[in-house]
Amino acid sequence: MRCRKGGYMSRYKVMVDDNFHYMDEDERYELGTFSTIEEAVATCKQLIDDDLRESAKGKNYTPDELYDYYVSFGSDPFIVALDSQDGRPSFSAWN
Repeated sequence: MRCRKGGYMSRYKVMVDDNFHYMDEDERYELGTFSTIEEAVATCKQLIDDDLRESAKGKNYTPDELYDYYVSFGSDPFIVALDSQDGRPSFSAWN
């Protein structure tokens, strides 16, 4: 998809909520915009992997304990489709 100035228009925006500040939009930030859903999903997954890796550093969490820590304190990325025809892409950081 081309924008009027000849470049490519980004179609997907990755936004990040903070699980510790659940429902507090003041804590939300934009991570970036991407031209494909695959790029947006890969970015979300990378952020989650980085969060899990950092949270587990120096700790002896079981997988369940690490998950519980993540859903309480980790980043919660989500994708917003900028092309209204796409609706809201399906992506769940918790899954």
